[in-house]
Amino acid sequence: MIPYWRLSAYYFFYFAFVGAFSPYFTLYLQSIALSATDIALLMSLMQLMRVLAPNLWGWLAEKLGLRMAIVRLSALASLAGFSVFFMTTEFAGLFAAMALMAFFWSAALPLVEGLTFSHLGEAAHRYGSIRVWGSVGFIVAVLALGHSLDHLPIEAVLWVTSAILGGIVVCSALVPEAARPPAQRQAASFGDTLRRPEVRALLGACFLMSAAHGALYVFYSIFLVDIGYDKALVGWMWTLGVIAEIIVFMWMPRISQRFSLRTILLLSFACAVLRFLMIGWGADSLALLLLAQLLHGATFGAYHAAAIAVVNQWFPGALQSRGQALYGSLSFGAGGMLGGLLSGYTWEMIGAAWTYTIGSGFALAGFVWLLLGWKQHGVPHAPGREGAA
Repeated sequence: MIPYWRLSAYYFFYFAFVGAFSPYFTLYLQSIALSATDIALLMSLMQLMRVLAPNLWGWLAEKLGLRMAIVRLSALASLAGFSVFFMTTEFAGLFAAMALMAFFWSAALPLVEGLTFSHLGEAAHRYGSIRVWGSVGFIVAVLALGHSLDHLPIEAVLWVTSAILGGIVVCSALVPEAARPPAQRQAASFGDTLRRPEVRALLGACFLMSAAHGALYVFYSIFLVDIGYDKALVGWMWTLGVIAEIIVFMWMPRISQRFSLRTILLLSFACAVLRFLMIGWGADSLALLLLAQLLHGATFGAYHAAAIAVVNQWFPGALQSRGQALYGSLSFGAGGMLGGLLSGYTWEMIGAAWTYTIGSGFALAGFVWLLLGWKQHGVPHAPGREGAA
């Protein structure tokens, strides 16, 4: 039987952490007088560890077959690392705390993604109905904390985030291990798979898509507050994007019956080009900001659902954990780190508008790479056709 609600609860708390941490922790760092460069350096550690840690943990999980043991360890160690933020406001201490938390926190999601597909088996098309609870968790956290911060001190970010990490610890203890893929001769080795041009195109484009989002995840909340929007509205803006994401997740089985995964990905990249130009140059218009946030349904929702489905198909069986880890480390890790660090330097040098324009350029480059590098004959069947999720 599929442990639907236990998996859903894990996704709920995992992305509730993102909803509390990503939009508001930068405001906490700003409140203790850190510069934009220092903030970008600290936040980039989340991406750096997503480059290094998932591949190590994925390799270990593949060798030992103990995915959930690693997920549980990562949950406890993440909470321990975050607790250091209560003890210091010195940059060196904050750096050490962020590095420790990020190293273990980044281990979990690729393993849980692979575990979810293992539990789903032939029902892989139900992935979206489980993953959507992560989006719900994000909304609950970002709205509740956003409204609270108009009345509570900014230090409330620390208390709420640590409580959510405690929820992840509990949920990780409840999710059962899934049976390992049966031992069988793989159609291709990990190296053979990586040498395929369409695989390189997908991973390279995913790297650029995450780089395009760098300024959004590091500076979006600071940007909106600085130009006069209140924190409650900031929470609603993040929420609007995730609502769009939820709708896309729910409609993905139908969308993917009509369009190939390649087409869905190309459309997502085109939307990202437009979205970041709108944020950079149209922030004074609430209508344009609202439209830009609605495009999150494409630039993350449709993009991630399609990309993870392709990875699941191209890295089957025993290659699954390493494939998901590679996708996460190259895209959310290396790409996010590049985008975040670069935005930290350009934010103060050339301003917000041009920083977001650079993000749009990354998305355009990803679109071109995907278009030219992944030819139509390399298109896998979309979810709903062969149950790819």
